[in-house]
Amino acid sequence: MIEIGKKLNGRYKIIGNIGQGGMANVYLAQDLILKRQVAVKVLRFDFQNDQAAIRRFQREALAATELVHPNIVQVYDVGEEDGMQYLVMEYVKGMDLKRYIHQNSPLRYQQAVNIMEQILSAIALAHQHRIIHRDLKPQNILIDEDGVVKITDFGIAIALSETSITQTNSMLGSVHYLSPEQARGGMATRQSDIYALGIILYEMLSGKVPFDGESAVSIALKHFQNDLPSLTVADPNLPQALENVVLHATSKEPVDRYQTVEDMAEDLKTCLDISRANEARFEPVGLNGDTVILGPIPKDAPMPTSFKKMENVEENETPSASVAPEMPPKNKTKKNRKPLIIGLVAALVLILGTVIALALSAPDDVTVPDVSELTVEEATDELISAKLKVASEVKEVADDEIEKGLVVKTDPESGAEVKEEREVILYVSSGPGEIEMPDVTKMSLAEATSQLIKAGFSEENIKSEEDFSADVEAELVAKQDPEAKEKANPDQVITLTISKGPELKEIDNYVGRTESEATDSLLALGFSSSQIQIVYLESTQAANTVLSQDPASGTSLNPKEDNVTLTVSQAPEVITLPSFAGQTKTQISQYMTDNGLYVTYVEEYSSTVAKGLAVSSNPASGSTVKVGATISVVISSGPQAVTPPSSSTPESSTVESSTEESTPTSSSEQP
Repeated sequence: MIEIGKKLNGRYKIIGNIGQGGMANVYLAQDLILKRQVAVKVLRFDFQNDQAAIRRFQREALAATELVHPNIVQVYDVGEEDGMQYLVMEYVKGMDLKRYIHQNSPLRYQQAVNIMEQILSAIALAHQHRIIHRDLKPQNILIDEDGVVKITDFGIAIALSETSITQTNSMLGSVHYLSPEQARGGMATRQSDIYALGIILYEMLSGKVPFDGESAVSIALKHFQNDLPSLTVADPNLPQALENVVLHATSKEPVDRYQTVEDMAEDLKTCLDISRANEARFEPVGLNGDTVILGPIPKDAPMPTSFKKMENVEENETPSASVAPEMPPKNKTKKNRKPLIIGLVAALVLILGTVIALALSAPDDVTVPDVSELTVEEATDELISAKLKVASEVKEVADDEIEKGLVVKTDPESGAEVKEEREVILYVSSGPGEIEMPDVTKMSLAEATSQLIKAGFSEENIKSEEDFSADVEAELVAKQDPEAKEKANPDQVITLTISKGPELKEIDNYVGRTESEATDSLLALGFSSSQIQIVYLESTQAANTVLSQDPASGTSLNPKEDNVTLTVSQAPEVITLPSFAGQTKTQISQYMTDNGLYVTYVEEYSSTVAKGLAVSSNPASGSTVKVGATISVVISSGPQAVTPPSSSTPESSTVESSTEESTPTSSSEQP
């Protein structure tokens, strides 16, 4: 172990311990030059003098430097200090896929597909560089805090151009993800990586590995003897197309698997599509030729030498990989070569004999018998007699022809060729009758179809059409026929209307039209009156004529959300003036206020109109004026004073003079 605080190469300061594996310890360090956190992988002290381990450690660096990909952990530096071999790698803040599965099991289908797509993208690059990983497992797949996948530990990766007989005698990789050909001691190929990817996908969907046991040998035997446990039996909602990706990738024979990871990625891309909702279960073709049955493997039959090197399984083991035995030096003397050749021949003979024996002990192919119209008990006896297993859960399906309680069909279907001990699901008639329609509105077409099939309707009777909907998001079911909770016959056609979202309407040119014409046109397009804003503006144009609009004509709008503003002309408001003669100022002022007019008052002498009363107005009564106009009103100040004769007394002269000097006053009032 390296002490916390130690600096490697004077640059990488160890600040923590991340984990340890079979060959190396991983530390968290600070790159003092680039000011970033890195992961430092240091070869354990007990391997410092092991040349094979050092070569493998260096091979990891070489392999990783060839592979620059967003889903592969990047190697920054490689070095040696005080006899310690170390790699400086990208630090991925997150967790490995094993822990992620444990915390989130089982993963959502789309989530598992997304993670596997990232893994496939990375492995595709490795295979393009003729590099096989050979140790793919969830512990070697990291997921950062943003959900980005990073593959690490190319320590036992090997170039396809490299020839290595040691592969035959070494059990590389973790046994839970080991391909059958590797378990037999065979050479790792691209298909070996694909097998491991299939097992990883199985674990993401189920939360557990398909094969487990007390020892590595027992698990390895299951990889090439036992059928993969059914995912759809454990999870009936799992799309068969998604399970088929797992089955295709984990076929026992490499020839039945995807030939490239690109093929697997292409198949995975569409596995959740509605077009594959009713896909048949994948069945491997296998190698052509008849099988010669020689008998089961005796209990004391020797296992391949590779099995002897397997250790007991430790599920929580930190990711690590075995070391390939060192190749014999070429400069050995003939004396030393002879025992080696004899040993190799003996090993090959032993492996060949064991492989043949294991192949001969594999389960035979059997035909699923037709058990339709039998009771569950009778069907079970038939299937057991055919050396098949019967699933504990019996499923019901409506059927108008087969009596309730009798078997309608099986999965796999009758006549299918399967291996002995394959689990068969029985579908029993629930009798004729109608099924209550589930509510599938606001679901995607794929989700709705899956729910309807689960309820007992057949896919061929589920039709879809598209239409605009202002209330339901695009690509979701807006309407269903029959409606939810209605009773429907299983053979009845179900119509799902898929929303295209709100229909946009192109508004017309309303300028020059009347207000009512423009409003009626917008209402006909689906706009509500509250979405039509009217702004009135005095204009010389005819009243109620649209002067302008916003938005402009030709604009496409959502009639359920967008607003339209119309500016409409308004003629000036006019008033015909009454006669104000004989009215008081108070009466006149009140009229002006009520009608939006302004008033000014002018006093003049009048011998006919009493003082304080109106004489006339300007404009005169009967005239038409606009609202807001100012009206001038003449108020009587009484008769004009007369000059007295000269014989008048001084007193009376003084009085008359006083009356004569009082001049009219004018005033103006506004409401």
